[in-house]
Amino acid sequence: MEYFAHPTAIIDEGCTIGSGTKIWHFSHIMIGATLGERCNIGQNVVVSPEVILGNNVKVQNNVSIYTGVTCEDDVFLGPSCVFTNVTNPRSAVNRKDQYAKTIVGKGASIGANSTIVCGHNIGEYAFIGAGAVVTKTIPPYALVVGNPAKQIGWMSEYGHKLHFNEDNIAVCPESGQEYKLKDNRVTRIK
Repeated sequence: MEYFAHPTAIIDEGCTIGSGTKIWHFSHIMIGATLGERCNIGQNVVVSPEVILGNNVKVQNNVSIYTGVTCEDDVFLGPSCVFTNVTNPRSAVNRKDQYAKTIVGKGASIGANSTIVCGHNIGEYAFIGAGAVVTKTIPPYALVVGNPAKQIGWMSEYGHKLHFNEDNIAVCPESGQEYKLKDNRVTRIK
């Protein structure tokens, strides 16, 4: 199992790091973290104990991924985004036994400076706009922006806004993949 770690990165013993993963300057991968194959961990990233990153996860600079977070394959975490793991933190109160879990679905993108409040999952291929504050579960393919984050549309697996016709069908302009909107849910049909 070969991976690259910059000499300034700190890799605690007891981590699992997949082949082809790169860990850059001043990042800290803590005990019990699991990183899949071909991940890219930018500068000054913290991956806390028991965090799980799937294959091909891209983590940009200054991201904090705290215990309780799982990112499935092909997730993109934009610069300076942050996850939380306690809903009511207090310095003087130890709540390590109350960490809430957050799952980021396959192919989802989280924009720069976004905050994901714990306990709210992000659906596969969802797109969280820069600076958004996610305070509820986000469905697959949803496009959300703002504080608190509100859904303003749907995105393709290639990251293009979907425009549905009268039959509730949309086509990604880049991939040609077709999507169906039914009962306020999007599925890829072709």
